[in-house]
Formats: sequence, C-alpha cells, structure tokens
Amino acid sequence: MLRPFRPSDAKELAAIMHQAVHIIGARDCTPEQCKAWSPAPCLPEDYMKRIEDGRTVVVAVAEDDKPVALIEFEAKGHIDCFYCYSHFASMGVGRALFRDAQSRAIAAGVRHLTVEASEAAPRFFLREGFQSTARRVFQRRGVTIHNYKMEKLLAHGISIRDA
Repeated sequence: MLRPFRPSDAKELAAIMHQAVHIIGARDCTPEQCKAWSPAPCLPEDYMKRIEDGRTVVVAVAEDDKPVALIEFEAKGHIDCFYCYSHFASMGVGRALFRDAQSRAIAAGVRHLTVEASEAAPRFFLREGFQSTARRVFQRRGVTIHNYKMEKLLAHGISIRDA
C-alpha cells in the first residue's frame, strides 16, 4: 500500500535509505563508495529539514503500516530519492511508487521526469522508459562516485514510450 509521508516516518525512511545503499548499492559500488554515500542513517530532524523544500514524499508500507520504501520527487519532475529495504526489492514496490509519482507528475502538467540514478538504478529506469543522457563523476567525502543523468519525456498524459 502507498500513502503520503508522515513526520513519524522520518527515522524509518532514514534507515531505509542507509540500508539500501549498503545492501542494494553494494552490488555495484565499492565499500568505500557506500560509506561515502551514506556513512550513517541521517537523524530524523535532518530528514525533516531536507524535505522542507516542498517535495512530495510517498511511502510504501507493509501491512503493519511500517514504511518499506520511499520516493521523493520535486514539483518540476525531478526524482531525488528512491529507496527500498533490500528484502522488498524486486517485488513491485518500486514500480508502484514510481508509477504513482509519474501519475502525480502528469496530473500536475509536468512534461518530463529527471533523475540522477546510482549504478544499480538505471536498469529500473530504462525499463520505465527513461533514457540516459550523461554519466556524472563526482566526489563525496573524498571518494569518487558516479551516477547517470536520466530523463523521461511525458506528453498528453502518456509517456512517449507508451504512445
């Protein structure tokens, strides 16, 4: 089930993000890159500060209403964070979150979606109709990391790929 973010979710979402980096991300990144990317889960108050910019946060929850995955997207169609507990990966949770975000973007008149996808994520985004436009290399905490700038064009309520 999907639902909007609640402030009480902040601690769990920080844990999801950290665990995903160190388990899912570790499939494609070195231990040094994972540690530079997420040395520790952020504090709930730090998570709350990062989402003060008005971004939409949607969470996927288990039957007990505990968050298991999240997506954060900004009003102009940029997907900033998209993480899932590793034991919920490949179960359709990410697809449900992404398609919900995409539907919200279309309803808001957004014409294209963008994301900077970590090494593990392009496979997912390519299946959802994104194109990779650039490989980006950057430093985080003194460690070289890369990701992929990707975008998906939307038109008239249907993605270009589906037209």
